[in-house]
Amino acid sequence: MPEEKRYPVPGDVLARFAEIGRESSTLAVLRHAQIAEKLGLSATDHKALDLAARAEGPLTAGEIAKLTGLSTGAVTGVIDRLERAGFVRRVRDVRDRRKVLVEVLPLDEEKIAPLFESALVITEKVLEKFSPAERDAIERYQNELLDLLRADVLGQTP
Repeated sequence: MPEEKRYPVPGDVLARFAEIGRESSTLAVLRHAQIAEKLGLSATDHKALDLAARAEGPLTAGEIAKLTGLSTGAVTGVIDRLERAGFVRRVRDVRDRRKVLVEVLPLDEEKIAPLFESALVITEKVLEKFSPAERDAIERYQNELLDLLRADVLGQTP
């Protein structure tokens, strides 16, 4: 496989992108904290639920800890709160009755969808300003960034 072409990044460009990333991250955290509050959750609980909901089937507490980067002790508290709020339930593994799995319950889409509507509207307004080729470049940038962030934050191999 040929080596990927690389281009030098001047310090001022890196600084601009770092500042954009910093503000974007802050606003994303605040948005999700607001959404979590409306759901009666903490931001951490909300994002742990999101990760668990995207998994293929029920997860153990250890698997949730790996997905989130949280300690198993912290995950136990997250699961307790999500269970009390009616978002998950603990079930016995049918193959190994000693193992407890966390199953995400069906979400009330009529309740959840409006919480994300403004984000979709904003995304569409921005994407309308870029050609399909520019969107492809933006998407490639975002996916490359996400791969490296997963590796850095969660220890997942890119």
